[in-house]
Amino acid sequence: MKLHIKKGDNVKVLSGDDKNQRGVVTKVYPKKGTAIVEGINMVKKHLKRKQNEEKGSIVTKEAPIAISKLMVIDQTTDEPTRIGRKKNSEGKLQRYSKKTGDFI
Repeated sequence: MKLHIKKGDNVKVLSGDDKNQRGVVTKVYPKKGTAIVEGINMVKKHLKRKQNEEKGSIVTKEAPIAISKLMVIDQTTDEPTRIGRKKNSEGKLQRYSKKTGDFI
């Protein structure tokens, strides 16, 4: 399944509790249609103690967010843009910004 978002992209959240926040994609799950964005969709996870010496704790970490709620930010204009695919000079499909027409 081809996605418009890849690891390392700067994205803006379109809806939900973190609406209008920006972050960098750290991991993408194509089969589930979700991605993990740095600092977005933070959840608390309760950990049991594993040995007698360690304590249980509560850890905050990023949870996956639906890719449909994310939009790639164009690096030249620093604004969100839709993504398309077209062939470059070498004949390979490459992502491009639909606002500016530049390759990403």
